[in-house]
Amino acid sequence: MTERPQRPEVPLTGGEREILTGLLDYHRATVAWKAGGLTEDQARRAHLPSELTTVAGLVAHLTLNEGFWFGVVVGSEEDTWEEILEQDPDAEFRVPADTKLETLLADYEKQCAHSREIVAKHGLDDEVTHKAETFNVRWVLTHMIEETARHVGHLDVLRELTDGLTGE
Repeated sequence: MTERPQRPEVPLTGGEREILTGLLDYHRATVAWKAGGLTEDQARRAHLPSELTTVAGLVAHLTLNEGFWFGVVVGSEEDTWEEILEQDPDAEFRVPADTKLETLLADYEKQCAHSREIVAKHGLDDEVTHKAETFNVRWVLTHMIEETARHVGHLDVLRELTDGLTGE
């Protein structure tokens, strides 16, 4: 069983940027904790009616969302998933059998680090436009806190069903 990791402290006071990025980093660290230490079979086990709701699938999905919202929307990087997702809206949940959980987690951490770099270059009020919709960086950060926290809840349930690991 994976021990509870040291996760970043979320500031209870301070600036808006520090609180928002602190909350997101806390949830990112929780993703790594809840997904870490599983076998390949455990990471792909579907405990729920949806075969897509697996630990491996959720880590892949969160990696894509980090890349999309911070890389594509805020950072103006090329969207390499657009055509794939047009063909299969759930493609990011379908993890190839030869992709190891360790690789998925390393890719997630790498993408999170890249996301942090992108956010550091922008003010919270900076506006970005993607496909005729305008967002500010504050909204993107808040959305990613919600997205990541929601899936941490899913990972928490899947992990408990897999090997009994519990904890906030």
